[in-house]
Amino acid sequence: MHYKNTKNSFGLITIAIHWLMAVIIIGIFILGKYMVSLDYYDSFYHTGPWWHKSFGLLIAFLVVYRLIWKFTNPKVLPLASHKKVEISLAKLAQTLLYISLILCCISGVMISTAKGAGISFFDLFEIPALIAKGKSQAELAGEVHYYATYSLIILASLHMLAALKHHFLDKDRTLIRILKP
Repeated sequence: MHYKNTKNSFGLITIAIHWLMAVIIIGIFILGKYMVSLDYYDSFYHTGPWWHKSFGLLIAFLVVYRLIWKFTNPKVLPLASHKKVEISLAKLAQTLLYISLILCCISGVMISTAKGAGISFFDLFEIPALIAKGKSQAELAGEVHYYATYSLIILASLHMLAALKHHFLDKDRTLIRILKP
């Protein structure tokens, strides 16, 4: 078992971060959709955002770590059976996934700090508000967050469908490589 990537396979750390982020992203997307349906008197209306923000910050930290890890590890090469168009589409999708993730994280922080308050990270420490422009900041960041989260979920769904296509139709090792080192 190897921890780092090789030219032919993903290492344990890449695999663990990939799946941890996938679970958290799906979870906070569902939580976010649920939270906007609550009214002020629902008890979860006041605790849900704490969880959403804490896990959102965790995603932000993982994105930074993942990008550092990506650029300090060997690049896993595409399988020989992959077509050039598939490789190009995969690179584009991965780039768009990272852009969406970064936009989600930045806009989430901008929404949460618009009034000048910091963001608690699981009550361990607080991320301070760097910019606090009030309602206009919250509205613009909210709009960006909305579209970035939907873009992220759509791209992640396409990513998943592509992996399933490779596994069940092409019968290659694309999916297996991200499941075990």
